[in-house]
Amino acid sequence: MLSIVVLGDELWNEETNEFSTVGDVALEFEHSLVSLSKWEAKYEKPFLGKGKKEQEEVFGYLKEMCLTPNVDEEVFYRLSDDNLDAINKYIESKQSATTFGNLPKERGPAETITAELIYYWLVAFQIPFDPCETWHLNRLFSLIRICSIKNTPPKKVNRAEMLSQRSKLNAQRRAQLGTRG
Repeated sequence: MLSIVVLGDELWNEETNEFSTVGDVALEFEHSLVSLSKWEAKYEKPFLGKGKKEQEEVFGYLKEMCLTPNVDEEVFYRLSDDNLDAINKYIESKQSATTFGNLPKERGPAETITAELIYYWLVAFQIPFDPCETWHLNRLFSLIRICSIKNTPPKKVNRAEMLSQRSKLNAQRRAQLGTRG
């Protein structure tokens, strides 16, 4: 979860020709499967897709991420560059200690990831929705990736590779022991 403070401001009201002051607002955000699915239900397109998002759609996602109740919409337009940078860093953060090392790149066409596909993965790997659907998305993706790796049977070595490995191992042992065979 990310907590930020949107600083107050002095605003001009054209109807009353007066300045008004608005105070600081504390907001809490959560980049999760819940916020993703709400956004996709509203805009009916994949959020994690490669297409560019309009400013309205970006602010729509910020509203879906916001856990603070009853926030006036104008607060989202008062977000500073520092606030937006903090939100972007939070969204892009790993949120996990897990590393995957040098795994081979998967080939084939990239699948468009939607909330429903993520829910499918949760069902397929028997991962309970609660509490995982409120986890940071990158943490959830790490768990799904781990489940996928652990559920994949080990790759079988073909006969030629196996014989080559054994031949190298035998040569090492002969050199180590000073024997011919």
